Amino acid sequence: MIPLRDTVRSRSFPVVTVTLIALNILVFLYEVSLPPGVLDDLARTFGVVPARELPALLHHPFSLATYVPFLTAMFLHGGWFHVLGNMLYLWVFGDNVEDTLGRPRFLFFYLLTGFAGSLAHILTSPGTTIPTIGASGAVAGVLGAYFVSFPRARVLTLLPIFVFITLVELPAVLFLFLWFGMQLLSGVASLAIPGQTVAWWAHVGGFLSGALLIQFFRR
Repeated sequence: MIPLRDTVRSRSFPVVTVTLIALNILVFLYEVSLPPGVLDDLARTFGVVPARELPALLHHPFSLATYVPFLTAMFLHGGWFHVLGNMLYLWVFGDNVEDTLGRPRFLFFYLLTGFAGSLAHILTSPGTTIPTIGASGAVAGVLGAYFVSFPRARVLTLLPIFVFITLVELPAVLFLFLWFGMQLLSGVASLAIPGQTVAWWAHVGGFLSGALLIQFFRR
């Protein structure tokens, strides 16, 4: 399912949403300019590595350095589909959540749900040394907030049906419920697959944290 737009109009220009999209695209363009070996080192240094981050959280919870990878990982991506997919979802759903929260709160909310998503991934894969990168956890937090805040909205969706592609307007709650269900099922399945490279539980954790935290962040 590919969302194209929703039916809720923004009351103001989504400055934070657009800035986040621009930053992610710029960082990714920098990534693709690097040699493969350097790119791997970048992901390992600035991505979230559960086997490294969990001991740091347990032994140095008050050190700023402990949380740097959680922030930097949100602006790194592993490919064009990865970054464009995340930014499309952020573009469709982020402006309305930004409207609801206000710009400073939305930025903090976005980063906090991204942290929650990474934490969920660490707790479900504590021993993995594979670095995790991407804005998926933070974007999932935005989706969770939208799910709670705009239950009557509708989403124009590009939907593949067998060999055909059609446009349908789905209720936002149905679209996001199906999206979350796919992440949850994939996350459960991934528990039986060692070395899984997709951080499904970051999506689940981000979405749930967004749905819960929106209650406290609303103006």
